[in-house]
Amino acid sequence: MLARRLFQVGVFLLALQAYAQGPQRPAQKPGTRNPHGALNIPCENCHTSLSWKPIRSIPEFDHDKTSYPLRGMHEKVQCVQCHVKLVFANVGQRCSDCHADIHRGQFGANCESCHAIKGWKVSVTAIRDHQNRFPLIGAHAAVDCESCHKGAATGQFRGLSTPCYSCHAAEYKGTVNPNHVSASFPTRCEQCHSTNNWLNAQFDHSSTGFPLRNAHADPPRVCADCHVNNNYNLTTTACVACHLKNFQAAANPNHVAGGFSQTCQQCHTTVAWQPATFDHTTVGFPLTNAHADPPRVCADCHINNNYNLTTTACASCHLKDYNAALTPVNHVRLAFPTACESCHDTVRWTNGKFDHAATGFPLTNSHMVPPRLCADCHINNNYNLTSTACSACHLKDYNTATTPINHIQVGFPTTCQLCHDTTLWTNGKFDHNTTTFPLTGFHTTVACRSCHVNNNYTTLPTDCYGCHKANYDATANPNHASVGFPTTCATCHSTTSWLGATFNHTWFRIPHHNAQCSDCHSNSANYQVFVCTVCHTKAQTDPKHQGVRGYVWNSTNCYQCHKQ
Repeated sequence: MLARRLFQVGVFLLALQAYAQGPQRPAQKPGTRNPHGALNIPCENCHTSLSWKPIRSIPEFDHDKTSYPLRGMHEKVQCVQCHVKLVFANVGQRCSDCHADIHRGQFGANCESCHAIKGWKVSVTAIRDHQNRFPLIGAHAAVDCESCHKGAATGQFRGLSTPCYSCHAAEYKGTVNPNHVSASFPTRCEQCHSTNNWLNAQFDHSSTGFPLRNAHADPPRVCADCHVNNNYNLTTTACVACHLKNFQAAANPNHVAGGFSQTCQQCHTTVAWQPATFDHTTVGFPLTNAHADPPRVCADCHINNNYNLTTTACASCHLKDYNAALTPVNHVRLAFPTACESCHDTVRWTNGKFDHAATGFPLTNSHMVPPRLCADCHINNNYNLTSTACSACHLKDYNTATTPINHIQVGFPTTCQLCHDTTLWTNGKFDHNTTTFPLTGFHTTVACRSCHVNNNYTTLPTDCYGCHKANYDATANPNHASVGFPTTCATCHSTTSWLGATFNHTWFRIPHHNAQCSDCHSNSANYQVFVCTVCHTKAQTDPKHQGVRGYVWNSTNCYQCHKQ
């Protein structure tokens, strides 16, 4: 039994060997051609001694020494998966030589632009050529190709639409806060959304002509705060379009009763609805000083919510103050004008100041100091003065004036300003230049009464002789009266000094050797008579004139030759 079993096993082994070796071939003759081409390695590196097939599980072949080293996934495939022909060199090195293009040529023949030898499946970050008309940025860079290119590798990769809506129509239609469809939002998703996150959309409201600032933006607003009932078809940016309820409810002041304008931005800002500030200058009445401080409220002036004032006259608000004014004068009794700004300003009502220059009579010097009160001049509250003449107030001073002269007795005019000024009443000075006889020289040093004898200020002559007749008559050297000198004193005398008179000797230069008039004019009664021979004796003169033709020693002949 055991022998039979051994026999059967032996037959089976022989049959198995015969099957593995295949049909018997004639022994290979020396020089048989290698079916693999120029492959210079021993056959046993790949084949076994039992049979050509199958080859060894791990051939002893270094593929790195070829022109195509095996890397990545290529290291794990069997030789026959790439070398389908016996001549191993007849194998292409491009991906498409081995791998079918399931993309139908949409990406060209450059498989390695997307795929790598580490794995056939590719990630989006490795696809460089996607940075063309639709770069993958943000969340687009994290999704698989088939998320957009439906059908995986066999899907459409060229000619796809790039607008957001073409892929995100479902999100657009499903959005309810706000409802994009009912609000007729544009399908340009990028106006609000970014590629980083579909949620947390942000809209540039300034693109609508209504930028969101301050309270319109903070605290973080949501669209529904303003777009009530999903109404995004607003046609106006006027404040009152949203704040009409605030306008109607405003009671301090009452906007409706006051007929306020609905241009809210005149008083309100986007920082806060309260407190509001109004630029009062826009109504032609700027608020200054006490009209603004202490912080005024509208009702201080707009009594009973009356904002329809038609005048800016002070009296329209301050009539009560006008009627009650008693100092410095009773305004009502004196019929003062109600143009309060003539005396009062907005700094303080009670320190009114009147510009007296506006009346044509400016107050200067003593008319102002010591600090004058109106009653100093406006006696018995008389403010209806019609004259600015000095005597209207100073008639008593005129009537009692006795120095330097009695004004009334002399009949002085009442034009006080001719002598007096507003600095000091008692140091009157008369400008004699305003008369026909200006004072010069010694005349400026004498007192008025020296000339105006017996207070005569009206009939005095202006010629010298009129005042100096006594001096003329008393003059003895020469004797003016006996000689018959003319009374035109100014011919020889000046106002500097009465003495030291000088006469213009037309044909005979003087002084002549320190001679006095009487030295030559020996006859004081007749100055037409003169003598030269008293000084120029004959004994002195004759020797000097020897040989002079026509020489005669007498005064007349001397003068004929010696006029100079």
